[in-house]
Amino acid sequence: MKLTDKACKNLKPTAPEPRLSDGGNLYLHALPGGTKSWRFRYRFAGKQKQLVLGTYPDLSLAEARKARNQAQSLVDDGQDPAVVRHQDKVTRRAEALDCFELVARAWHREATSNRAPRYAQQILERFERHVFKEFGSIPIKKVTAPMVLAAIRKIEKTGALEMAHRVRIHISDVFVWSISSGLAETDPAALIKKALKPREPELRPAMLTIRNAQRVLRNSEATSGVFWSVRLASRLLALTAARPGVVWMAARSEFEGLDGPEPIWRIPADKMKLTRSQKKDATYEFIVPLSRQAVAVAKVAMLLSPSKTWLFPGMTRADKPISPSTVSKHYREVGFTGKHVPHGWRATFSTVMNERAAMANRKDDREIIDLMLAHVQEGVEIIYNRYLYMPRRRELAQEWADLLMEGFPPPGAIMPEVTSQPSEVWHERPLDWRDRRQR
Repeated sequence: MKLTDKACKNLKPTAPEPRLSDGGNLYLHALPGGTKSWRFRYRFAGKQKQLVLGTYPDLSLAEARKARNQAQSLVDDGQDPAVVRHQDKVTRRAEALDCFELVARAWHREATSNRAPRYAQQILERFERHVFKEFGSIPIKKVTAPMVLAAIRKIEKTGALEMAHRVRIHISDVFVWSISSGLAETDPAALIKKALKPREPELRPAMLTIRNAQRVLRNSEATSGVFWSVRLASRLLALTAARPGVVWMAARSEFEGLDGPEPIWRIPADKMKLTRSQKKDATYEFIVPLSRQAVAVAKVAMLLSPSKTWLFPGMTRADKPISPSTVSKHYREVGFTGKHVPHGWRATFSTVMNERAAMANRKDDREIIDLMLAHVQEGVEIIYNRYLYMPRRRELAQEWADLLMEGFPPPGAIMPEVTSQPSEVWHERPLDWRDRRQR
């Protein structure tokens, strides 16, 4: 018997048989939640299959019969209606996205959801700076290899060869995702890979003697008109030999025991150079034992910083940390282009301290120096003992600080913002930080 609208309306999920047949393999199912769903059963390639046509009453009885007839016609023509429906969905999706920029943003939302927020933001900014203005408005299927190459050539002309290669990879990732989603058929970014200029080795020049390292600090700190955050970040970077990124983003809450005998800087795992899974594991946090000189820098920064979070806020916005390029630019401006970069302090520390260990025949210090640089090593003990060799690490940190800071004034002496006013003034006026910079 054929169904009627009344029978469809009266069907309840609690009925003895919560499924009604209309004939021709069309059924109406009443689901436990109360939804009523039209189903079409058919055989294709020797297998029993089922296609959901829609819900009742959004899809009326007459419309369900029409959809059933169309699906049956596809089966009769040797086509799987489920496959045809999926293809139609992909086509509609492609028509909705259409241009490269919309597709790239859709890829970014899906592909970077499990990446570090900062890195995901960097990827999007690269698209916005280098790609979208070049061919972002063009339908993705019409983007050609010459278009992609032209955009990459503009990056190469600035000398940023590493960035050019990274942007090409991002574009290629969008096309690979689009191909798998049925939005594109080829990857023009893959075709131009060998046409790019080869990457130059990443150079991180560094001063490798104490005398030259002191010259970097002395010149950079003696320059007038430099924002306090830049000076203090530079000094803490030199004293700890930490990776620049974790220094720029140092937070107040990460520094512990500054007035005690064993002050530390506890760097969260998600800020360290680790695998994605390790960044989510708190056991991979890194402990930096602080020398007396490093503690002094941290205290002055905490006094000056108007931010409740960041130790080194940016010059124009206190709610953002210092820009990664700020100290690099400062080093170039004071004459160290090609001679020393922020990351170079790690090489300086390693070279000087390993040389001293060799001269004193302290073989065990070499492994400890490597550990102090947060180089990930194999072994459960290395990973899970956060305080491994901490007494000796603290001794080496203090030895390095005494060598580097010999003859240097304390951080407060190079910060007129601190010495020109009583400390309580800064606590009374935490938002008036631009005035401090200009005093």
